[in-house]
Amino acid sequence: MENRSHALMTGFFTLTLLVAAILFGVWFNRDRVERVPYLLATTLSVPGLNPQATVRYRGLEVGKVDAIDFDTQKAGQILVHISVAPDTPVTNTTFATLGYQGVTGIAYIQLDDEHVGSKLLGTSKDKPSQIPLRAGLLDQLEKRGKRILDQAEQITNKVNNLLSPDNQAAMLGAFTEVGKAAKAFGAIPQQLEPTLTQLPQLTEQTRQTLTAVSTASKNVSDLTATWKKLGNDIQAPGGVLDKVNGTVDRVGTSVETVANGVSLEVLPQVIELSGEARSSMRALKTTMSTLNEQPQSILFGAPDIPPGPGEPGFSAPGK
Repeated sequence: MENRSHALMTGFFTLTLLVAAILFGVWFNRDRVERVPYLLATTLSVPGLNPQATVRYRGLEVGKVDAIDFDTQKAGQILVHISVAPDTPVTNTTFATLGYQGVTGIAYIQLDDEHVGSKLLGTSKDKPSQIPLRAGLLDQLEKRGKRILDQAEQITNKVNNLLSPDNQAAMLGAFTEVGKAAKAFGAIPQQLEPTLTQLPQLTEQTRQTLTAVSTASKNVSDLTATWKKLGNDIQAPGGVLDKVNGTVDRVGTSVETVANGVSLEVLPQVIELSGEARSSMRALKTTMSTLNEQPQSILFGAPDIPPGPGEPGFSAPGK
């Protein structure tokens, strides 16, 4: 009996020591840091997020997740209770996102701020303040991935429509026409070869023609100068026109003198001859004046006389 009593006391002592060790370990490892509570309300999914998950502020660990439950007042909304260190700069512009640790899929709360220096956000245990939970990187990739897949599907449908039998036939016809056009362009150099062979000779002939034109232009200039000088000499005082006019005047005087002594039959002929001589002199003077003012009329002819008043095509000055 004594051996059994001794064994029973030893067992009780061992159990008591084990329980005491467990309680001491729990007390020693308990979190003695005082934290302030905040509340995250979101309609997004929170995969991988569990109670006791880490809360970080721009990468620094500042708290933990206390609890996750559903909002009884708003269906479909999830409430995430967190507590952070009192010195964490949570402001009115602070927001939360979900982050993931490596490839394990374990999520944590990442706090960030849009503006530096915003007003601090007050909170209390009875009424914790809310921090908005925004879509994380994976949520954004999921939404954008769906849009990309929709666009890829639309592109695939368009490509299928583009490669329909009718469009394929049209594209093959276009390629055939392009091939024919390429062959036609390939034949162009052979057709141009005779012309290119004659091009040096044509160039030489063109050069000779330009030389001849230059020589003719110089001759015309010389001829124009000569006619201008001739016109000036003819119209100069004491020139041919003055001498002819003097001669005509003397002839007229002689005719009048002779008329006094000739018969009436000869007188009309003499007067007619005198008038023709005067007309010829005036025409010659007009011609010399025109050549003096416009020497090019020798080659291109006299300019057209503009219509006068009452003639077709007349236009009054100033209109």
